[in-house]
Amino acid sequence: MTVREGNLEAPTRHPLEWRTPDFHDEGKLIVELERIFEICHGCRRCVSLCTAFPRLFDLIDEGKTGEIDGVEKTRFREVVDQCYLCDMCYVTKCPYVPPHPWNVDFPHLMLRAKAVKFRKGEVRFRDRLLSSTDAVGKLAAIPVLAQVVNAVNRNGAARTLMEKAIGVHRERVLPPYSPGRFRSGAAASGAHPVRDGERTPGKVAVFATCYVNYNEPGIGEDLLKILEHNEIPFVLAQKEACCGMPKLELGDLESVARLKEVNIPVLAKLAADGYAILTAVPSCTLMYKQELPLMFPEDADVRAVAAAMFDPFEYFALRMRDGLLKTGFKNPLGKVSYHIPCHLRVQKIGQRTREMLQMVPGTTVNTVERCSGHDGTWGVKSEYFENSMKIGKPVFQQMSSGEPDYISSDCAIAGRHIQQGMGAHGSVREHPLTLLRIAYGL
Repeated sequence: MTVREGNLEAPTRHPLEWRTPDFHDEGKLIVELERIFEICHGCRRCVSLCTAFPRLFDLIDEGKTGEIDGVEKTRFREVVDQCYLCDMCYVTKCPYVPPHPWNVDFPHLMLRAKAVKFRKGEVRFRDRLLSSTDAVGKLAAIPVLAQVVNAVNRNGAARTLMEKAIGVHRERVLPPYSPGRFRSGAAASGAHPVRDGERTPGKVAVFATCYVNYNEPGIGEDLLKILEHNEIPFVLAQKEACCGMPKLELGDLESVARLKEVNIPVLAKLAADGYAILTAVPSCTLMYKQELPLMFPEDADVRAVAAAMFDPFEYFALRMRDGLLKTGFKNPLGKVSYHIPCHLRVQKIGQRTREMLQMVPGTTVNTVERCSGHDGTWGVKSEYFENSMKIGKPVFQQMSSGEPDYISSDCAIAGRHIQQGMGAHGSVREHPLTLLRIAYGL
């Protein structure tokens, strides 16, 4: 192989050809895995990112030949299972991403391998359960039952049994379920006339997400308070299901397609009506901005939703650019240790959350830009819990630096993981939207 010199083209991403016969052909998958693994073996630039690359390099180094041909093909799965699709290798490290002729897209190759595994039926009940966030949330968040579920999740003996039964690690602190759902308590605000300088959409549609709806409705309520304070009218998406990211990470692409058919028509109408669409979970935002457009590149509605989709702080920064965001902050936040989650970094919008928090008088922000190691449902599973804590250790240390008053991450699950990894610490964990609401004095 030779490297093409002088390529100054921007990295691009090819559509995911998941509906072609070759995509699920295991023999052709093995050939592509071997090709990409050989390139990664010769480079090793991503060794510090996660546990997938160290697992690959150990397999090669311990093999019969010290090269990829000395690794049994059945063991390639060990690398695939360590990948949680954070996308950091593609975005920050790999020099061979397209349009380079070597065409290395490691995350989407891992996704293809997961899809082949799923189609073969080699997926545990636990993995199907954990990825069914909407279905589980609807049941577990029922009043009274929510309290029971939360009590069980805090009980050591019950957690030991749960680990033995379904493989959820007994030490993983699980997010509680709320008996009051976000969607049931939220109400739309009224319209307002267009103001001078209004270049960004002056009205917002909120996609609640499973996590905000069933686990931490306060995050969504804080978002609505901030919108109302800034005189930005809002509505909730009239109908919604899970964005599909948990099913994508499982390799269940048909379920992703079914969820897309529920969500996209509703969101596309909102986009056509001029709404900016906001979600308070970076993975959900990324699903609509990147993954669905790559899965359905010919779908005009998917493209329209992607163009209308914003991270909340990305949207606030644009309103600030237009001179339409209020900056009369009443309360200092003190020392904030802020973590930027991987699925926010992948969106390539810059550090908008940090910029907003730093505008608050009497506030200093310690920014940590590294994978926390939780990564969706991956860090919940018994076989990956220790690795998730190992990956997160540098983050835990950096987040505790300077004795912060608050620790915060745009990914609420990452925030909980960081809090667990930091152990006994005086810092309060709050979502950045909650911190902004506190700063406003709302």
